[in-house]
Amino acid sequence: MALRLQRLDPERRRRRLRLLVEIADAKALRERLHPRRLRADRLRELIATRRRITG
Repeated sequence: MALRLQRLDPERRRRRLRLLVEIADAKALRERLHPRRLRADRLRELIATRRRITG
């Protein structure tokens, strides 16, 4: 059985897009304010991904 994507109603789609934009803005602000923390977060994420792949 193939997966089908459901179409979101226009209002829900607008709200979702607005939320995604706000999240992206918050991440960009965080990156500007805390670049060292961001590098540490990326490193932790890479280590966790590698553990999932090899584990």
